[in-house]
Amino acid sequence: MKTNNIKTTHLVAAIALTLCSFGAFAEDHSEESHNKLALEHAQEAVKAADVKAIVEHAEIAKTHAKVADEHLDAGIKSLDEAIEHGKLGHDKPAKKAAEEAVNHLKAAQ
Repeated sequence: MKTNNIKTTHLVAAIALTLCSFGAFAEDHSEESHNKLALEHAQEAVKAADVKAIVEHAEIAKTHAKVADEHLDAGIKSLDEAIEHGKLGHDKPAKKAAEEAVNHLKAAQ
């Protein structure tokens, strides 16, 4: 029983530290693109001298890659909406959807 409580405590602490580090990391790099940051951290994982650093950089790279992917998916969805509205002759909704696509695609860069 005691071992399970210790493992749970360590897991909760690890999750809390991870979330805090991602928050701090996001603040430090808010002007850089998610794709660029994912690549940079993946490269740092390759260069890392120890396993702990490899894991840390790989986790950060994965987080940025997922965010970029989510923005790409949203951008594609917005482009589909722009096409659909455009084919129906709905100029304002088509333009709005295209603008949303631009915002998502920029965020994904």
